[in-house]
Amino acid sequence: MAGPMTFHGWMEIVIRGFEIAGVAVLAIGSLWALASAATALLKGDRQAAYKRARRMVGLSILLGLEILIIADIVETITIEATLASAITLGVIVLVRTFLSFSLEIELEGIVPWRRWTLKGGREDSP
Repeated sequence: MAGPMTFHGWMEIVIRGFEIAGVAVLAIGSLWALASAATALLKGDRQAAYKRARRMVGLSILLGLEILIIADIVETITIEATLASAITLGVIVLVRTFLSFSLEIELEGIVPWRRWTLKGGREDSP
């Protein structure tokens, strides 16, 4: 019979949970995007199908990356609290942030801070 679960053991479970959730968002979101695009394609609207698929896949990637960043952060601060792992986390976060930023610009067609000023500076604007 195994002994009680350690903090390290619990954090491994939490990290794996976030990793599974991130990958699930990527996979399910992409499949949903393809199904949605197929529906538009069956209706004969090729341009809407492409736009819908591209936008939904992009949004899935953005959300999936955010969840995977959470897993990396939890791992670095709870499991591998070393300078090397902190530097690795920093590089991973920078790369994923750049990817997220690039995707958001591509999806919205405008940099985030410019979009905010175009909406009159209101955070609750759609």
